[in-house]
Amino acid sequence: MASRIEEIIEEIEEYIGDCKFQPFSNTKIIVDKDEMEELLSELKARTPEEIRKYQKIISNKEAILADAQAKADSIIAEATAETNELVSEHQIMQQAYAQANEIVNAATKQAQELTDNATRQANEIQTSSIQYTDDMLKAMEDILANGINHAQSDYDALMSNLQKCMDVVQEDRRQLQPQPEEEPAPEDYQQQDAADASSREKGISTI
Repeated sequence: MASRIEEIIEEIEEYIGDCKFQPFSNTKIIVDKDEMEELLSELKARTPEEIRKYQKIISNKEAILADAQAKADSIIAEATAETNELVSEHQIMQQAYAQANEIVNAATKQAQELTDNATRQANEIQTSSIQYTDDMLKAMEDILANGINHAQSDYDALMSNLQKCMDVVQEDRRQLQPQPEEEPAPEDYQQQDAADASSREKGISTI
């Protein structure tokens, strides 16, 4: 049975898949801000609950190990009691020692197997719980990263348009300013002086 976090992520994916693209774009979509924020808020609220649930499962590792150790101690205590009972009879002392060693060895082996199995089971539970939680957080990370990228793209486009508008306004203001009159170049003065001198010479020669 899927957790609520998985269901929310599936709802977000389905919602994004159903969204319409923006005009003239194959990548940008139009989303309902309130609906998306509601899904993300629930996802944010659910995440600590899921993490606590799997932390509780991980904490059961200690209980599993403690139970296995208690069973092992009980087996060893029972074997030791049986050994003491056999050894108490003098006429079968040697046989009692042999049987006692066999019982203790078998009990120790069984106890070790119980402990090993319990440790392996607890480690498997811990590993799977951590992996599941990490998968959930990775899905959230991907969704947030995608939202940040879209927001950055929109921001860059806005700044580019604003800069173009600024350039147009500055150019219009520049054109409104009165243009200074150009003064004649020194060469123009020289040409005018030469023309005046020529005129004066012609007047003298006429007289």
